[in-house]
Amino acid sequence: MSSPSKRREMDLMKLMMSDYKVEMINDGMQEFYVHFHGPTESPYHGGVWKIRVELPDAYPYKSPSIGFINKIYHPNVDEMSGSVCLDVINQTWSPMFDLVNVFEVFLPQLLLYPNPSDPLNGEAAALMMRDRAAYDLRVKEFCQKYAKPEDVGAAAPEEKSSDEELSEAEYDSADDAVAGPVDP
Repeated sequence: MSSPSKRREMDLMKLMMSDYKVEMINDGMQEFYVHFHGPTESPYHGGVWKIRVELPDAYPYKSPSIGFINKIYHPNVDEMSGSVCLDVINQTWSPMFDLVNVFEVFLPQLLLYPNPSDPLNGEAAALMMRDRAAYDLRVKEFCQKYAKPEDVGAAAPEEKSSDEELSEAEYDSADDAVAGPVDP
C-alpha cells in the first residue's frame, strides 16, 4: 500500500463487500456504523448492534476506535457510553489486520470470552464471576430489550440531521402543527 488513506479506502470497501451493513456518518471515510450480529454459540446470539467505528489518521498503524450505540450487557463495555475496553485490539493490533478482522475475530472473541478482571461495567463483571447463569440471562434480557434487528435502525436518533427527509406521516403532522386546521 502506498498510503494510509488508500489502505483505509480498501479496508472499508472490503468491509462493505462482506456481509456487514455499513453506514457512513459523514462524507469522509473515518467514521461509520457497522451492524454487528452476536456470535451464534453465545448468550448474545440473536442480538444486533450498531457499532460506531472511528479510524485514526494513522490507520492501519493505529487501531480503530469502537463503540456500541445500542446497549449491551458486558463486563468490558461501558454501559452508558458503549465504549469498548479492547485491550485485545490495542495490544495485538498490527497493520496486517483489517476492518473485517475486527468484526469477524476481535468483537466475537470479546463477546465469547469476556474478561471480568478488567471491567468497564463492574456490575456485569461481578455478576459473571458470582453467577454465570444469571449473567447469561441478563445478557439475553438486554439483547431482547435493546438489540433486536429493528432496533439498530433507530439506535441513534440524536445523529439524525435536520436536512434528512421526513416520512409522509412526519411531514403531514409537521404541516398540521405549523399551519393549523384548514379554513373552509
